[in-house]
Amino acid sequence: MKFTFKYILISVIAFSIFSCSKESESTLPIPDKSIKTLTIFHINDQHGQLNNFAKIKDIVAKEKMETNVLLVCSGDIFSGNPVVDNHPQKGFPMIDLMNKTGFDIAVIGNHEFDYGEAILKDRFNQSQFDWICANVDMNNSEIPEPAEYKTISIDNLKVTFLGLVETNGKDNDIIPSTHPWRVQNLTFEKYQNVISNYAQLKETENSDLYVALTHLGESTDFNIANNFPYFDLIIGGHSHTKVNTTINNIPIYQAGSNLNYLGKIELELEDKKIKKSTYTLIDLTNYQDYDSTLKDLINMYNVSANLNEVIGFSEAYHNRSSVGSFYTDALRNEMNVDITFQNTGGVRSDLDEGDILKSEIYSIDPFNNGSVTYTMTVAEIKNFLKGSKASVYYSGVLIEQENNTIIIKNKNNQVLDDSLTLTIGLNDYIPAVYDNYFTKTPTFLSNTTAETLINYLENTTAPINYTQVNSYFKYQ
Repeated sequence: MKFTFKYILISVIAFSIFSCSKESESTLPIPDKSIKTLTIFHINDQHGQLNNFAKIKDIVAKEKMETNVLLVCSGDIFSGNPVVDNHPQKGFPMIDLMNKTGFDIAVIGNHEFDYGEAILKDRFNQSQFDWICANVDMNNSEIPEPAEYKTISIDNLKVTFLGLVETNGKDNDIIPSTHPWRVQNLTFEKYQNVISNYAQLKETENSDLYVALTHLGESTDFNIANNFPYFDLIIGGHSHTKVNTTINNIPIYQAGSNLNYLGKIELELEDKKIKKSTYTLIDLTNYQDYDSTLKDLINMYNVSANLNEVIGFSEAYHNRSSVGSFYTDALRNEMNVDITFQNTGGVRSDLDEGDILKSEIYSIDPFNNGSVTYTMTVAEIKNFLKGSKASVYYSGVLIEQENNTIIIKNKNNQVLDDSLTLTIGLNDYIPAVYDNYFTKTPTFLSNTTAETLINYLENTTAPINYTQVNSYFKYQ
């Protein structure tokens, strides 16, 4: 009987132990191998273009009914549309529409600085989306300091974005490609000097996805993928290109410019890695549906700008070179100076044949650059042209190059002596960039260069035709 009891007792204990063991095994945590889906819509370099935001909102709203969605921007929100650039609150229509479209995050682009610090401060404060940039310090300005990075949680996903902006605006300084006088209180670093500080950011944030949201340009994004392969994904801007490629196993995307396209990145994530990435570049011109409320707001902005006033007449189509020749001639006459210069990159549009609208002048000259005059000798002008190797349109003289020598003549083909003093009229961007050649104190005029062009056309009855004029110079 004792033996039988002991046997039964041992059997019960053994069964209990076995059962507990099986129960323990069944409750061990199972690694999360489930597939997580995410769609990221992105734009870049919209440069003040408004009209397609209503379409974007429609597309994004429909996608949000199906999966997790983020909407991001790779910079250059401002500069390029007179409706936005000349609004009483410069740039505000873009912020308003991005807010109402539902953007989540944007990296700062170089043209965000074009309006100056005070205006950018206001636009930042009005934004309902996050701004990021890891290679700028704004603590000496009134602009709210953007975060270096931002982690967004959406459903069961954590996505970390690191922001970077280009700094190629000036040979002897580290600033973006904007007016140097408008970023004097800001400090920038080259992306190469800061990016390694964030090599472990995905791990420290415990993110499912680590994205470089850049305004650096196509080739630089490629360089990051090859030399700083910390990221799962790169979404870029600045070069105005359409990019859909993979380098070093990192997908890289860019959606053209001027809000013509919307990039759609469809991701499947497993164990914090991209299992599958599908890319669609949506041509917004061909997309027909739109959000009607946002469309009405866009129409209101366009109509209230009052930019369709006819101010002149063009006898022929002018390409940008011909526009540059007209531009400098008009400035010289209106500013009453001997010579005018305009950097070629500051002429941003052609001029069609027929009536010239006020909006066309703002499209040609969108950057709100001021007007300044300098007193310079012919020798100092030559030094600027030779030393800077700037590409310029000009008016008032003839400029030639013979071997390594620059020759400046008057309109009667007479060579001007190096000691001769002349008055120079130009936009204030040129002396800000090439400040080592413009060392004297300028005279500041009240109008922007675009306003000066408009005044010239309003006071001139003669039609415009510069198709046979080529006032271009670059020292070779």
